[in-house]
Amino acid sequence: MGESDNNGKVSREEEEQPLSPASRLFHSPRFNCYIIAILGCNTKFKPDVIKSGLEQTLLKHPRFSSKLVADDGQRWTKTIVNLEDHVMVPDLDPNIDFADQFVEDYISDLTTKPMDLSKPLWELHLLNNKTSDAEAVGVFRIHHSMGDGASLISLLLACTRKTLDPEALPSVPENIRAGSTNSGGFWWFLSAFWSVLRLIWNTLVDVLLFGVTIMFMKDTKTPIKGAPGVEHNIKKFVHRTISLDDIKLVKNALNMTVNDVVLGVTQAGLSRYLNRRYGEGKADINGGEKQTKSNLPKSIRLRATILVNLRPTVGIQALANMMEKGSKTRWGNLIGYILLPFTIALQDNPLDYVRKAKATIDRKKRSLESICTFLGAVLVLRTFGVKVAAALTHKVLSNSTMAFSSMVGPLEEISFYGHPLAYIAPSVYGHPHALTIHFQSYVNKMTIALAVDPNAIPDPYQLCDDLEESLKLIHDAILKKV
Repeated sequence: MGESDNNGKVSREEEEQPLSPASRLFHSPRFNCYIIAILGCNTKFKPDVIKSGLEQTLLKHPRFSSKLVADDGQRWTKTIVNLEDHVMVPDLDPNIDFADQFVEDYISDLTTKPMDLSKPLWELHLLNNKTSDAEAVGVFRIHHSMGDGASLISLLLACTRKTLDPEALPSVPENIRAGSTNSGGFWWFLSAFWSVLRLIWNTLVDVLLFGVTIMFMKDTKTPIKGAPGVEHNIKKFVHRTISLDDIKLVKNALNMTVNDVVLGVTQAGLSRYLNRRYGEGKADINGGEKQTKSNLPKSIRLRATILVNLRPTVGIQALANMMEKGSKTRWGNLIGYILLPFTIALQDNPLDYVRKAKATIDRKKRSLESICTFLGAVLVLRTFGVKVAAALTHKVLSNSTMAFSSMVGPLEEISFYGHPLAYIAPSVYGHPHALTIHFQSYVNKMTIALAVDPNAIPDPYQLCDDLEESLKLIHDAILKKV
């Protein structure tokens, strides 16, 4: 069941594609990364229906019907796909006790099992267990060499349809850039000249700091910073759903973007969490009010690495057309890195967290750091090989503290081959960080998905609480201003 073409045959003459530089990097021993996409469903899964849907969609994508061949240079080659090897439906007790913990442990256990390179590097686990926020849970595990996270999540969304309109693809808002108010004249020229100078200066500073980070500059050793070898440790995945409307209220009141707000919430939540961790074991003379007193060391250097997709994101419609009609679309990892510094401190005014986050992001937007890091990685890889490129990338990530990402999701409720979804919680593992935070919007909700090393962060739900409480404090501060 589930062949990769209509005739059930694959010839050696079929098109083969070499791995991109970034994809080769993701197969190095020190940087073997996987993407996890957890789908909460409002109904029980019907495996046969889902397999039939996968045959009509995902299997028509070349990456999902190709395997990795490394005999004389790494390349993707077309193969026959047996869906029974990729769609796992464990026989579970529907009335199992502590279902949430069972699902959590099941997903964590996946991080200890490498994928079989003799078949396409993806799998889907269907867990028909009722949890606290879903009737069933699906888990996609996809090797990062198959594409960047944004493209892969977009591809999965292209396999879904609106719940209220089963023939319609999901509606996902696009980023709209403000138009230029070019009026010509001397002042416009002066402004443009200053913008170019600032772009050049910011890029030079960022590239210098990136190089210094490769050589010796490390983040402060905080409780959430992973120990050497953290990329090989088992990971735990948890999530928390918060109100997207609350985030939008803050965004509109302060004239920011959603991304500005979620980064500000992250800064605030990490500050609360670290303040609590640093205060552990100290005598509490304030009767339990540790969060009002700073236990934080001064001048904490804490940076998040953010992967930037340099190729314009392929639209959901284009991906759906590719799977349905076999049309061509550009694919593959084309990503650069930026290092985003976080301000870790207890602020008297909760709104200062988002204001500082916005200032940091605006500064990064006026830099070509991601393009330069991508070009630098390609140059190193082609000159010195995968081992050296992987070692340098590993050094940058291990000298920073965490990974961060966010993605815009559907505006309406969607169904995965007829199964209505309650939430989407994507993440990644295999990189040298003890903490990865991903924000994923869905209708009027925002899901915070954490991937943690339990050795560094034994209480990830407490961190979720701190992030949720931080949004509440920021939201309440806005209401007080009105």
